[in-house]
Amino acid sequence: MFNYDWFHGAAFEEQRNEARQRCAREHFPDLGHDKAEENDDFVRFRDELEVRALVYLRDGFSYEVKEIANVSSRSHLTFECEPVDDQYKVGAFVVTVPFDELVRVEVFAVHPSEKPSDLPQITGFRSHPERGEHGPPPV
Repeated sequence: MFNYDWFHGAAFEEQRNEARQRCAREHFPDLGHDKAEENDDFVRFRDELEVRALVYLRDGFSYEVKEIANVSSRSHLTFECEPVDDQYKVGAFVVTVPFDELVRVEVFAVHPSEKPSDLPQITGFRSHPERGEHGPPPV
C-alpha cells in the first residue's frame, strides 16, 4: 500500500491536513464545516497545530518522522527521525526503510498548549521492541 508516491505525492499531505482539520473542528465543535474557515480563531488555531507522523514496521519498531528526506532512490522511505533518547539528540538520525516493511502510518495534530505529557512510545531506538505477556506488540 505505501510507496514513494504516497509519501511524496498528495496522500501524505492530505492525511496531515485531515488531522489538522479534525483537531481544529474538535476544538471548535459549535462551528459548522461551512463556517469554520470564516472564523479567525479557528483558522489561527488550526495553523498553530503541530502535526506528528509515526510509522510502524512489521518487526514492531516505530519511528516518529521528523522530515522526509529527498533522496534519488524510490525503492524505500528515507527520513530523519525525531530522536527520543538524549544520545541521539546531538545530530541527525536518518532511517531508511523498505516500503513493504511499513504496516501503518499514524498522523496526529495537537496544539502546543495542549500537548500531552504521555506521548506515544517510539520503539526504534531500542535493540528490540518491548514484548508484552503475549509476544510482540500488534501491528
